[in-house]
Amino acid sequence: MNDVRIIKRYQNRKLYDTHQSCYVTLEEIAQIIREGNEIKVIDNKTKNDITYMTQIQLLFDQERKSTREGNVNLLKRVIRCTEGTFTGYIKGLEGTEEAPKAPVEESFQAFMGNNSEMSTSSVETPNTLN
Repeated sequence: MNDVRIIKRYQNRKLYDTHQSCYVTLEEIAQIIREGNEIKVIDNKTKNDITYMTQIQLLFDQERKSTREGNVNLLKRVIRCTEGTFTGYIKGLEGTEEAPKAPVEESFQAFMGNNSEMSTSSVETPNTLN
C-alpha cells in the first residue's frame, strides 16, 4: 500500500503536496487519488484534517465542469435522507435491498463520472424516497 501523501492548505487557499514539493490544483489531487494514492489534507495554520472537505470541494469542481447532465432525482434523495449528506445517503443504502449491486464506492464514482464503464443508473433506487 502507498504511503499517505500529505497536502497542506495555506491561508491563500493554495495546496502544497509535500511528497512532490510543489503546489497542486484540485484536478491534480483528483489524479493522485485516481492513481490509487491515499491523501491527507491539513490546514497549515490550524493543523486540522480537512481531507473530507477538500474532496467534497473536488467533487463539486468536477461536477461544475462536467458536460454531462447530473441526476437531479438522486440529489433530491440525498437531500431528503436523514443526514442530508452523500455519506449519510450511501451509509443508508448499505445492507438494504436498495443497495446497488456494485460496491457502494464504485457506484458513487459512476455517479460522479469517474468510471465511464458504469452508468449513473447503477446508483438509482426505487422512487419510494421521492
